[in-house]
Amino acid sequence: MEKRRGSLRALAGEVPRIAAPVLGKRGFASAQLIADWSSIVGAELAAKISPDRLSFPPGERRDGTLRVRVGPGLAPEVQHRSPVILERINGFFGYRAVVRLQLVQGPPVRSRARPAPPPPRPLRPEEQGALDERLAGIGDPTLREALRRLGAAVIGSRPR
Repeated sequence: MEKRRGSLRALAGEVPRIAAPVLGKRGFASAQLIADWSSIVGAELAAKISPDRLSFPPGERRDGTLRVRVGPGLAPEVQHRSPVILERINGFFGYRAVVRLQLVQGPPVRSRARPAPPPPRPLRPEEQGALDERLAGIGDPTLREALRRLGAAVIGSRPR
């Protein structure tokens, strides 16, 4: 039994210890591969494919095979892009961890991440006028436009 600690701990520090037994059975030594999948392969590709199982030769932790679930009809595209995908995965690991992708037909597993927030609502005329008034003193037009977009997003995300 683990000794109980009497202080608060960061959840991020505990996830690898808690998830290791479950992910280890699926071949994922690193939970970060799943957590960062979208940033590794890109959002567009992550919506179409998902990692399923990572396996290595016996006694090795390199030159592995990553089994990837691929949506219907996308296998040729993923196969064509596999050198770039492998390069990104190995860049993530920092060494040649994966040398082969094994494509498995089936819908990709969706992450349980929070859905994207709704887009900001259009500003009312009085809100737009107040924002323009606050930005009138900004001399650089590029900076003023960037601040206008930021201000519109912040104000538009507030309830009416």
